[in-house]
Amino acid sequence: MDVPRCTWRGMAGDPLYEGYHDHEWGVPERDARALWEKLVLDGFQAGLSWITILRKREAFREAFEGFDPERVARYGEAERARLMANAGIIRSNAKIDAAIEGARIYLAMRERGEDFSAFCWSFVDGQPVQNAWTADTGVPAQTPLAVEMSKALKAKGFKFVGPVIVYAWMQAVGLVNDHLTNCFRYEPLKRMGEA
Repeated sequence: MDVPRCTWRGMAGDPLYEGYHDHEWGVPERDARALWEKLVLDGFQAGLSWITILRKREAFREAFEGFDPERVARYGEAERARLMANAGIIRSNAKIDAAIEGARIYLAMRERGEDFSAFCWSFVDGQPVQNAWTADTGVPAQTPLAVEMSKALKAKGFKFVGPVIVYAWMQAVGLVNDHLTNCFRYEPLKRMGEA
């Protein structure tokens, strides 16, 4: 059955991409670990298309042991070398180092009593921003809110969290609803955000 969707380039007819759009993208995520995993993956996307990361996501999950911050935070040279040798993921020294350090920052926040999910959702007062875009050409690559959040993440020591990456992540985890208004997911996610 054909349904009206957002008009992402390369999505039409790709079951993996359509499934991601239809079931994940824009759904408000409240789980701290899942939010961190997606932030790491969006960091790995820098300079690449999201579909590239999506096709490698299961390999990433396996390589990073389910994105368990406690495990990733303990990675040393042996684990780093293992990741750099893994052809199933994006092999970038800087991005791998950022993921490992990000796990340590995540745990340090938790040890100080600062929940990563609460931190993220505080930027939108706990409720998704409801946009009303009618065409992809209107959707910005970043917003002042993404710039603010990017600065806050950088201040904590996170890497690969520039405002464009952060805004893409905010869209993906439902901090903002950027489905087009004629997309079949727009209204259900709007109602979910208002609940």
